[in-house]
Amino acid sequence: MAAGGAVAVAPECRLLPYALHKWSSFSSTYLPENILVDKPNDQSSRWSSESNYPPQYLVLKLERPAIVQNITFGKYEKTHVCNLKKFKVFGGMNEENMTELLSSGLKNDYNKETFTLKHKIDEQMFPCRFIKIVPLLSWGPSFNFSIWYVELSGIDDPDVVQPCLNWYSKYREQEAIRLCLKHFRQHNYTEAFESLQKKTKIALEHPMLTDLHDKLVLKGDFDACEELIEKAVNDGLFNQYISQQEYKPRWSQIIPKSTKGDGEDNRPGMRGGHQMVIDVQTETVYLFGGWDGTQDLADFWAYSVKENQWTCISRDTEKENGPSARSCHKMCIDIQRRQIYTLGRYLDSSVRNSKSLKSDFYRYDIDTNTWMLLSEDTAADGGPKLVFDHQMCMDSEKHMIYTFGGRILTCNGSVDDSRASEPQFSGLFAFNCQCQTWKLLREDSCNAGPEDIQSRIGHCMLFHSKNRCLYVFGGQRSKTYLNDFFSYDVDSDHVDIISDGTKKDSGMGKGI
Repeated sequence: MAAGGAVAVAPECRLLPYALHKWSSFSSTYLPENILVDKPNDQSSRWSSESNYPPQYLVLKLERPAIVQNITFGKYEKTHVCNLKKFKVFGGMNEENMTELLSSGLKNDYNKETFTLKHKIDEQMFPCRFIKIVPLLSWGPSFNFSIWYVELSGIDDPDVVQPCLNWYSKYREQEAIRLCLKHFRQHNYTEAFESLQKKTKIALEHPMLTDLHDKLVLKGDFDACEELIEKAVNDGLFNQYISQQEYKPRWSQIIPKSTKGDGEDNRPGMRGGHQMVIDVQTETVYLFGGWDGTQDLADFWAYSVKENQWTCISRDTEKENGPSARSCHKMCIDIQRRQIYTLGRYLDSSVRNSKSLKSDFYRYDIDTNTWMLLSEDTAADGGPKLVFDHQMCMDSEKHMIYTFGGRILTCNGSVDDSRASEPQFSGLFAFNCQCQTWKLLREDSCNAGPEDIQSRIGHCMLFHSKNRCLYVFGGQRSKTYLNDFFSYDVDSDHVDIISDGTKKDSGMGKGI
């Protein structure tokens, strides 16, 4: 609250006027000044470097010091090989001393992109007068760099900026003194160190680090150092560092129980392309099908986590009115009703025909140990065609199944399919288990619209029952590996892009 009980008003973020100050090079009529005007339908309205040999850059000079919070890049109306796939942005009060504000990349599309720039140090805003844009890689690796339009936004109100400028000057002075203190201590200039610290009253570091330096460097007391590190751990001083580290999985082999006389027949054999689901209430894992290197399998197993033991439910589910042998299918489990659903499979091209390419759909009832054929062909019922390497999730509360992606199997050389030579991918479908009806929620799309979904294979998909969203990450589409991450709200039919996979700080590698 401000004085007199009034609510403090946040400083207004507005467009910041700037001029072109310096540039590395330009080619032909593609002048640096072109980035001041947004003309997405004019291919010549851009800055283009003379080469892609580093360093290439543009330096922008603001009319006056400002807190630069965002940078927006305009683009040409079509994809372009000279768009920036990777770039960095630097900023500072003078062009000789700049701080990295952003490291990122642009999508190769026609949509404007806005990025948040680093503008705080220890929660305190700092001003800039100069902004430097450094292209690192274009979408066409051997092409020069092009920037079509640049817009800066932030705060340039002197009443806000001046206190930040005063703080930043003091901060830089303190950092310079700290560097001097560090240099004096490293070279054992004790008198100079103590004199400067006493005069400025600036602490070089956390008191515990000073204590560690005394015990380790000056006294060589290793036992005392270990006690100090333990105290630091207990006080939570490493928590932030630990939170920023990558997780490393620790695997341990499970060796199921076996009784005398047990052979390989009492546990599943080696395989790939199989599927497993877990009933978390009974702590039971169910395994069905797969490929053993010679043939598809139709065996069905249950593994008790409590008992650490496998039980064979069926050697051949097809003989018990269940699904035929298969691999690359998907399963999901309805824990409330204790039922398992399975959909899809892979077929070798030599056995594909109009009959075999029907997409059957089965449900297994755990309590009655019975299979039921829900559909001979889901495509005929408004659902997906026969697919493999898709994903499937259960919403037990609403009794719905969601399936997304997967490659559609087709007959080779089919005259009915003009795209037979190109991979086809399945969209996002919902199955109402109670009404036994399918609904197409999203078709496969290559567009870059906010509600478009690009289908793929080998991705991950989970359903969050509390916030009612599907989460999808990674996968592969033809020869392209994806590492985008998005959610789909099943109630509002809304897509939210959590990470498009192009940002350096997304923290995720390409996944399949």
